[in-house]
Amino acid sequence: MSGALRTALTLAGLALLVVVGALWGWSALTAPFPKEQPVAICEDTTVPAGGEVRRDQVVVSVFNGSRRSGLAGSTSALLEERGFVAGDVGDAPSETATTQIWSSDPTNPAVDLVRRQFKRAKVVPGDSLGDGITVVVGEKFQALRKKQVESVTARADATYCRATGSE
Repeated sequence: MSGALRTALTLAGLALLVVVGALWGWSALTAPFPKEQPVAICEDTTVPAGGEVRRDQVVVSVFNGSRRSGLAGSTSALLEERGFVAGDVGDAPSETATTQIWSSDPTNPAVDLVRRQFKRAKVVPGDSLGDGITVVVGEKFQALRKKQVESVTARADATYCRATGSE
């Protein structure tokens, strides 16, 4: 093989490598970014009878059932200061005078723990509007109870949405 032929083949091979590299680089540059998988704020967990449910394990979503602007957000912040995990915040589908905790299981220890933070809150049947326990604060809501309840003991086996990452 002559020197000129060898040089020509070497240059052709190098040119091919440059083209392949450029195509690969362009493909990588224009590819969409991978989508982040949302992390669940809570997971359904069963607590056995006699087990303890603490505030830092309970996610509470608060919804405004009054005409006062920002009531759900401020109530959620108060609960978060007490150690609860903040869930969704928004407006309730309808107005209410009293504070309501919506649950299909009124004996659930997580529901009981949240109920004990409020004065005269009632547990009513209802579907969840957000993650965890659903609280609808009404027109008569003024403040949380001064006495803070830190945990409750389950009287029977129960399932609740436990905050992700809580011990």
